Amino acid sequence: MGSYTDLLKTSGVARIIAAQLTARFPSGMLSLAFLLHVERETGSYGSAGLVLAATSIGQAIAGPLTSRLMGRLGMRPVLIMTTAVCVAGIVSIGVLPLTVPLYMLVGFITGLATPPVQPAVRTIYPKMVNSRQLTPLFSLDASAQEIIWVVGPVITTLVATQVGTVWAIMLAAALMVVGGAWFISSPELGRVRIPRSKRKFGVVLARPAVLLATVVGFLLIGACAAVEAGVVAVFGHDGPEAGIVLAIFSVGSLAGGLLFGHIPIGPWATARRMFIVFAGMALAAFVMDFWWLSVTLFVAGIGIAPALAVLFSIVSSSVKFSDTAEAYGWVGTGQLIGAALGSALAGFSIDGYGAQGAFWIAAGFALVGVLVPTFGRRWHPDLRGRDASPIPDTEPVPLQPS
Repeated sequence: MGSYTDLLKTSGVARIIAAQLTARFPSGMLSLAFLLHVERETGSYGSAGLVLAATSIGQAIAGPLTSRLMGRLGMRPVLIMTTAVCVAGIVSIGVLPLTVPLYMLVGFITGLATPPVQPAVRTIYPKMVNSRQLTPLFSLDASAQEIIWVVGPVITTLVATQVGTVWAIMLAAALMVVGGAWFISSPELGRVRIPRSKRKFGVVLARPAVLLATVVGFLLIGACAAVEAGVVAVFGHDGPEAGIVLAIFSVGSLAGGLLFGHIPIGPWATARRMFIVFAGMALAAFVMDFWWLSVTLFVAGIGIAPALAVLFSIVSSSVKFSDTAEAYGWVGTGQLIGAALGSALAGFSIDGYGAQGAFWIAAGFALVGVLVPTFGRRWHPDLRGRDASPIPDTEPVPLQPS
């Protein structure tokens, strides 16, 4: 824990982590809030899954685009514009009487306007700490974000069941406004400027480490999205059990990140962490019981934050600083497509085969998430004893004639 303590003592680190966590806190609320609200309005988990899928597809398209725009227009203008549109979309889903196609359209627009807080802050991090501290900082960030997934589902479930699903959505919108304002006003956004990339849009995705991180992130978050839908289907939305189980799932991730995030990153690092996720989810699929799901999903969670920390580190170490925001945007896009596909497949599996079907979908995603980095380990950077900082942008220096 000493390395984390030193990090938090570094000027601005604790504040920027708190600000970006607050700005991203609605991420831990909206999927569940939309799921509960749309299912209650339409009576179908399949329809709710389609709305979540449309929202995630919008986010996936926006990820690399808005991230690259920050290099052209600056971080603050892009964050202000996207936050305003996204909040308007969230409120519309909560208060307007919509059909399923309209829910999907508004969800898509809302996703398209998701503020690129995550690419912004992960681009800022290398400028705030020395190279030795960067990998522990990514681990701390991946662990701390689990607070979003621990507290968010509990708050959403309690508000949705005790007050109403509309109020759960409105609370998420209010937190996006407050958190977004705090993060946008952070001094680091004014001090760090993302250089304009000279590469064509999308070229960074051809880097093996970025592509590997994108594919594994797609599979990991797809598995988590399927688990979330399955847990809600098991316990319904008339009590707190679903929120509690999902919180325990995230506590496992928080614990895993803090305990194992400092372990050196070798070529097998991602496969090993994904195997923990797969083992827990596969065991969870056998018994739909509160205590069984709590224990097995806690085990699955232990691998999540460490896996994400590895993905962030191998991306950072493989690209130029001017390409980091777009690279993280593509990684985020992979995760969001995974969330869309995981939610949709889980929703239809629940309608067709019951809640247990969602857990088998999750286990399938996680199993492929083990196989991909296993067979792709030759493209996995070995960061043992190496710096995870981005490659510096350099300009040719004109030579004076002698």
